[in-house]
Amino acid sequence: MNPNQELWEKGDFTRIAETMRESGGALVNGFGIRKGLKVLDLGCGDGTTALPAARLGADVLGVDIARNLVNAGNKRVEKEGLANCRFQEGDATNLHELADHSFDLVVSIFGAMFAPKPFDVAKEMVRVTRHGGRIIMGNWIPNDPTLVAQILKISSAYTPPPPEGFISPMLWGNESSVIERFVGAGVPAENISFARDTFTFNFPGPPAAFLDEFRKYYGPTMNAFEAAEKNAQAADLQKELEDLFNRQNKSSQKDATSIPATFLRVTVAL
Repeated sequence: MNPNQELWEKGDFTRIAETMRESGGALVNGFGIRKGLKVLDLGCGDGTTALPAARLGADVLGVDIARNLVNAGNKRVEKEGLANCRFQEGDATNLHELADHSFDLVVSIFGAMFAPKPFDVAKEMVRVTRHGGRIIMGNWIPNDPTLVAQILKISSAYTPPPPEGFISPMLWGNESSVIERFVGAGVPAENISFARDTFTFNFPGPPAAFLDEFRKYYGPTMNAFEAAEKNAQAADLQKELEDLFNRQNKSSQKDATSIPATFLRVTVAL
């Protein structure tokens, strides 16, 4: 199996996605979506941004490498009766099934950043976007002090070194790397803009219970705990992550968790 597919089919990311719905909807509300706009949501998961775009009237195709998330997204669409939204399996590095210049807006929020071959990803996003259209990415930032960047940083310290040639997905949160990739795909550097934004995770339980969701259902954290257990380091990893979740929780309620995480919002004008 494709290692990226294996990672995101591991566990059940829908459990994490449930805590991201509010921020996903708020983010999409700022995209200027209008009825009939053709939108591709790449690395869409089960629809945290795809469904809000469809509710605003866009014609949305969600593409994800994880079959379980594609199935979950299609179930959410069916439940809501959204005839203008569908999900299908696909690889961000090679969208061969999608025609050139076929979307007004290509969105990828914490999705395509995890695909290998980032230059291919940029080229494919540019290829399927029409002239005059836009690409919007949301990417976690390397060494950022907030939640997800720190989860990935801590987890990486407990897992075996990546294979030779591995390119960190976190480089999508580095402005110069993003510019290099899209310039390589034929986009003028002046057409690429950046902003820092915040995604808030809201969970109806204390931080320890929220961490348990990551331990059981989030592929990168699951891999970290499996490796840590083999080295008798699982307790150390647990403590590091518990400290992180407790420290970053902003909720004033005892049995609730609200953790903001900073990300890089990338806008590419074609």
